[in-house]
Amino acid sequence: MQLVTIFTALNAIDADLVFARLSAADFHPVISNALAATVNEGFVLAAGGIDVQVPEDEAADAREFLADPGKAPSA
Repeated sequence: MQLVTIFTALNAIDADLVFARLSAADFHPVISNALAATVNEGFVLAAGGIDVQVPEDEAADAREFLADPGKAPSA
């Protein structure tokens, strides 16, 4: 299974929010590089960011869903 990055965040909260939205919409997201960002006294020290990925066959629908959350994902 090939994964495609559809969102990159500089903090874990944003990545977790996108992950949760995708999961609730029946996508199969994965968070990678979660250790690449560190928060130090409110400042984010990032090396590339935290990636939210989905399987390649879900990527187009997931991007469309994130762009327009009111639209239901196609089955």
